[in-house]
Amino acid sequence: MPDPAMPDIESPDLESTDPAATGSAPPDVRVVTVFFDSREALPAFLESVRTASTRQLEVVVVDNASRVPLRHDELPDGVRLVRAPSNLGYGGGANLGLADARGEWVVVANPDVVWEPGSLDTVLAHAAAWPRAGAFGPTVLEPDGSAYPSARRFPSIATGVGHALLSRVWPTNPWTRAYRQEGGDSTADRTTDWLSGSCLVLRREALAEVGGFDEDYFMFFEDVDLCARLAASGWSSVYVPAARIRHDQGHSWRAKPAAMLRAHHVSAYLYLSRRYPRWYHAPVRLALRVGLAARVRVQTSWSQR
Repeated sequence: MPDPAMPDIESPDLESTDPAATGSAPPDVRVVTVFFDSREALPAFLESVRTASTRQLEVVVVDNASRVPLRHDELPDGVRLVRAPSNLGYGGGANLGLADARGEWVVVANPDVVWEPGSLDTVLAHAAAWPRAGAFGPTVLEPDGSAYPSARRFPSIATGVGHALLSRVWPTNPWTRAYRQEGGDSTADRTTDWLSGSCLVLRREALAEVGGFDEDYFMFFEDVDLCARLAASGWSSVYVPAARIRHDQGHSWRAKPAAMLRAHHVSAYLYLSRRYPRWYHAPVRLALRVGLAARVRVQTSWSQR
């Protein structure tokens, strides 16, 4: 059987030694983070990766055409820098960083993530019990220590409308609770529909089978779409609460909240509209467009208060 590989991609600008070029064995795990003007967060991410696993790791930072390009001398020894020719979006940047991976596992994580010591090893140890799982996600902790609902059901119009309309004024409403899969045992591994893209541990074979991230999603929903395509190919997604990371969810939102909200809703429309592709679904797609546009206006006004 041929070795599964990611889709062909133009050779990136590599600024450190590629183990494959030296004839050495590929690392067990490749960790990729997509960087865009995140200098204040990156050092903590890279330091925490060093203690997250005892395995042989290859760490790749993809500079997604930052306004001030990242320099190799800003990175620790052994970390590879890949320069994107333009801003490829999150999924596109991740694909670029994963393009020549050959190990069994790959990790895609935001640069504002901090791993707890041993957390990646915990995920990989638990993964042994799930041979047909393609994606694994840890507990994602907010800066205040509370758990972010990072394992969720696939969004639908029914749950989406209830969640969108009521989540702020009635956080415990049944649609939000169903979407976030709240309740039940919060300590046991479990399958879920999709996992937060802030930190995904992926079986490379499964990722290659579905062709990597869909680059039509510039930001947001690339994680939902990926898990949906994995599920369609017979791979499950598993939440591993024993492994923990911290994620500054607001890091990427603070500077441009309105732009981020618009990007989120554009991707939400793309994902949901693709579930209703027929000509007779046109009224559904129109309702989605109008409803999401109205939600953007309301949430933007709230964010500016």
